[in-house]
Amino acid sequence: MADNKKDDVTGVETTGHEWDGIRELNNPLPRWWLWLFYATIVYGLLYTIAYPAWPMVNRATGGLLGYSTRGEVAEEIARVEAQNAEVAAQLAAADLNTLDPSSPAHSYGIAGGAAVFRANCSQCHGAGAAGARGYPNLLDDDWLWGGDLNSIEYTVRHGIRNEADPDARYSQMPAFGEILSTGEIAAITEYVLEISGQEYDAGMADTGAELFADNCAACHGDDGTGDRMQGAPNLTDAIWLYGGDRDTITETIHDARFGVMPPWGPRLSDAEIKAVTLYVHGLGGGEAAPEEE
Repeated sequence: MADNKKDDVTGVETTGHEWDGIRELNNPLPRWWLWLFYATIVYGLLYTIAYPAWPMVNRATGGLLGYSTRGEVAEEIARVEAQNAEVAAQLAAADLNTLDPSSPAHSYGIAGGAAVFRANCSQCHGAGAAGARGYPNLLDDDWLWGGDLNSIEYTVRHGIRNEADPDARYSQMPAFGEILSTGEIAAITEYVLEISGQEYDAGMADTGAELFADNCAACHGDDGTGDRMQGAPNLTDAIWLYGGDRDTITETIHDARFGVMPPWGPRLSDAEIKAVTLYVHGLGGGEAAPEEE
C-alpha cells in the first residue's frame, strides 16, 4: 500500500491504494447524492415515528398517525358491504327455488358463494370442490343427504354429526367389529363387492347377502342403494367416500366411519349461506326440488 499523495494528472488526493500502477482517486461524493442520502435517513426516522414500525414483545409501536393496514381493509370491506347491502338482503330473504336466475340477487349469490366457498369450504372439499378421502365430491350427483337447494342449505347451516348444533344431520354406523366375527365381516365385504360390480367370492357373497339383510339393510336398503333420510350411502355405484376396494370396505365395516362437518349457521350470514348454497348447487351435481306429495 502506497502513502496518500496527490495524483499528478488530476491533482486529486489518492486513497493510497494502487493496483498495477493504477492509483485510486479519493474523489468526494457528489453533494446532491450526499444530501439525498441524509434526507432518506431523516425520512426513515420520521416514518418509524409516524407509522407502526418498532417491534415489541407482543405488538408493534402504533405510530403517531394511528394508521393500520387492518383498519384500512376493514373500512374497504365495510364500504363494499354497504354497497351490496340491498342485494344481499334480497338474497337472504329469497326462496332459492323460485329465485330468478337473471336477477341481481342470483348473480350476487353465485359470485359471493364462490368467495365463501374458497374461504370456508375449500380446506376440506378442495379448491375445485372435487373432495378427497373422507370429504365428499360436490361436483357429482351422488348426495348422502340430498342435492336440492333446500337440502344443501340445511347441510351448510347445521352441519353433520357435530355437537354444536342440535339440528345437525346425524347418523351413526355401528362398528361391526364389536358385533360380528371376522368371517362374517369378510362375507359382507364380498357381498358389497358383488352389488357394486366388482370381483368377488361368490360363495362368501351368498353368506354375506344374508348377513347384510340382517345387519345393514335397515340403513342401506334391501338392495344396498342407500337412504338419504339417514345419510346412508348407495353401495351399488362406483362412488366411494373412503374407498371401495376390499381392504377399505372391510375396514369400514369393522371400524365404522364418523365424518363431521361444522355448522356454518353461527359463522356465516343468511346471505352468505344462501350464496354458497347456490354456488355448490350450480357446480354440476345439483338436483331439482323434490315434488310435493
